[in-house]
Amino acid sequence: MTTEKPVQSGEHRVDGRLSKGVVAAYAAGSIGTGGFGVLPGLVLAYYLTDTLGVAAGLASLVVIVPKIADVLIDPLIGTVSDRSSHRTGTRVPLMLVGSFALPLLFILTFAAPVSGGPGVGAAWVLVFFLLAASAYSLFQVPYIALATELTGDYHERTRLISVRIAVLALAILLIGGGGPALRNVAGGGAAGYLVMAVGVSAVMCCAMLWAVYGAARRTVTRADAPVGSLLSQYRDGFDAIRSTRSFRLLVIVFVLQALATAVMLAGAQYLATYVMGNEDAITGLFAALVGPALLIMPLWYRYSRRHGKLRGYVLSSIIFVVATLFLACAAFGSGVWIYGAVGLAGVGYAGMQVFPLAMLPEAIEDDARIGGRQRGGSLSGIWTAAETAGLALGPAVFLLFLASTGFVSSQAGKAVDQPDSAITGIALGFSVAPAVLVMISLAVLRAYNTQENDDRH
Repeated sequence: MTTEKPVQSGEHRVDGRLSKGVVAAYAAGSIGTGGFGVLPGLVLAYYLTDTLGVAAGLASLVVIVPKIADVLIDPLIGTVSDRSSHRTGTRVPLMLVGSFALPLLFILTFAAPVSGGPGVGAAWVLVFFLLAASAYSLFQVPYIALATELTGDYHERTRLISVRIAVLALAILLIGGGGPALRNVAGGGAAGYLVMAVGVSAVMCCAMLWAVYGAARRTVTRADAPVGSLLSQYRDGFDAIRSTRSFRLLVIVFVLQALATAVMLAGAQYLATYVMGNEDAITGLFAALVGPALLIMPLWYRYSRRHGKLRGYVLSSIIFVVATLFLACAAFGSGVWIYGAVGLAGVGYAGMQVFPLAMLPEAIEDDARIGGRQRGGSLSGIWTAAETAGLALGPAVFLLFLASTGFVSSQAGKAVDQPDSAITGIALGFSVAPAVLVMISLAVLRAYNTQENDDRH
């Protein structure tokens, strides 16, 4: 059986390269995915514990349960996306639904009635965050699959992903830094969070629609490919974990690093408030972590062309580990040096974002060679589920860490003095925990091997 190849529409290619319009439209999708991916991880735990008064242990469950559900749903969405692609030649329908549903549900997540008490607030956030996370997957899963179908060129895929990650970094910088700033300008508290959600949702909706109409509609796949049963296709992604070694190892590395960065992001607001003594310092910390990607991304792309994606992935991970270990010094005292250390971590973080996504299309092609058919949507569903699990576990792990070190929750407007153990726990949770997770991922990455290690780069 031969592998079905995407049919490229010539209008979006210029001299063998993707046109700037298609690259820009594809990258725009990351404004939506990046906004939802980063802002809840950055402020949702803090919203639960310091605005709604939800205890840290219960807040950890509210954050993680919707993501656990998505781990099961994402492979199904990938299957449905594959079936749609094989039958109609497009992945647009699911992406359109996600583009409209996610912004609305995101607003509702931050519209919890404070007067109902912590229990009502926790239940409200649980329901709407679950629905929002599912809507996010409707867009994200087919969106990831597009990278394999837009181009088959090894270096063009790196270019495509590099631009996407640069836009993602800008989106994370603006939304991750601007979201909390907008919250504060609006007066903070419950009303401030609602204003933040409305503003961010409008931006996400416009960006995702741009990606749908500017990139997804330009990708034409074979509409006559065989379509098996829904159950058999649902199993495809899990089967790839077993049968395709490159995909299996890449997923393991990616989920460990997603967990590491999610722990760090969840701890940023706590570090700013309780270690640095300034709630607004979150904006500077976020800019220091994400901002370097805007400058370093072209350098990572050039490094990849010369040395390959795998070496770039290893180097960027090592840089991240060194920087986060240095941040452990915050347990003994804070200062402006924290911004510099976080900036160095941002250099590594940029590479840790671009290289696994640029390597994923090759892993999907490895799977197609092994299995005899293209199942990019199913693999993208597994990939998104893995990322979802990592991002969900990050805030939950940090909250459990706080609970074990004596952190005291409070409602909006009520100041609470934290014990020294909690302050130390915040500093170490922000630094050492992410470093250890990335070190484990590096051990797994040593075993990674695809055709890249031949002469393909």
